[in-house]
Amino acid sequence: MKILSVIGARPQFIKAAVVSNALRKNEITEFLIHTGQHFDDNMSDIFFEEMGMVKPQVNLGVSGGNHGAMTGEMLIEVEKLIIEQNPDWVLVYGDTNSTLAGSLAASKLNTPCAHVEAGLRSDNRKMPEEINRILTDHASDLLFAPTEVANQRLLSEGIAEKKIVRTGDVMLDAALNFGKVAQEKSTIIKDLALEKQLFALCTLHRAENVDRLTTLEWIVEELYQVSKSINLVLPLHPRTKSKLEQFSLFEKLSSNVKLIEPVGFLDVLSLQQSSSIIITDSGGMQKEAFFQKKPCVTIRSETEWIELLEGGHNRLAKPMVDSIQQKVEEALDASLDWSIELYGDGQSSQTIAKALLERST
Repeated sequence: MKILSVIGARPQFIKAAVVSNALRKNEITEFLIHTGQHFDDNMSDIFFEEMGMVKPQVNLGVSGGNHGAMTGEMLIEVEKLIIEQNPDWVLVYGDTNSTLAGSLAASKLNTPCAHVEAGLRSDNRKMPEEINRILTDHASDLLFAPTEVANQRLLSEGIAEKKIVRTGDVMLDAALNFGKVAQEKSTIIKDLALEKQLFALCTLHRAENVDRLTTLEWIVEELYQVSKSINLVLPLHPRTKSKLEQFSLFEKLSSNVKLIEPVGFLDVLSLQQSSSIIITDSGGMQKEAFFQKKPCVTIRSETEWIELLEGGHNRLAKPMVDSIQQKVEEALDASLDWSIELYGDGQSSQTIAKALLERST
């Protein structure tokens, strides 16, 4: 059996690391395509090296440009490779342009497509990721739903129950598999002189947050206020750095916030493990905070992971509306139940590999 996997962004590298390992254990051949969507070394190559992952057979080198152009270029190249490789399944992850390109190429060629992390919805169609999720789910033949909420959402949209497999979340697999490795190998806490210090880990990259001057000004001011009461560490996404410099906000933020270069997955895990709270606009980081038993404040008006809101593990700080500082204080003061199981048992990648085998016989 042969799988053609399409990845292109940081979270997909991490998910693919554990799924690829499960595929190998089940004697499934994988042809791995990196679209090139993330081209920074700290956001691509380092992930393969750290996680002992086989490097992709092909790097399409498609990055930058508008969504349509990027997706179109990927679609053309992925289609060629599906024809050349003739896989039993095309496997896509998440909600990026790479995801959509892979699923569309497969559906046009009548090659079965499976979607990891299916059924997530923010109900905000202004987000490109939301459109990518919806189209990918409805173009796919096998949908791996990480949560019961996602499972029910797919059913409510008319997707046949036989197409859906409730897997749990492969990011939990990764957190469990690589958490101990991070403790042994990462030196970032020492390098940043954060031992025995309370600090918040912050990530910021979404277009709706960083591309608008008024919104980014508000975020910078809010984070500046938060940093007066707790140390703030922010690995700086290239997009965010560019916008901070463009809008002349870099110096204000860096004056009280520890800005660092993008870091590899093991360092991210180490920062998560040692932090007191996580502040983010990332989808994946919200779950990773839960895996590490850290409260989270998300700088967005909505989230795909609504189950985290229900228990108070995550709190939304709506841009230009809420106070990030107030949300952080509420989260740090809250008594949270970390014993609940929301994302499976850490064996989601094995469930995926076995389901692919079963559906191909």
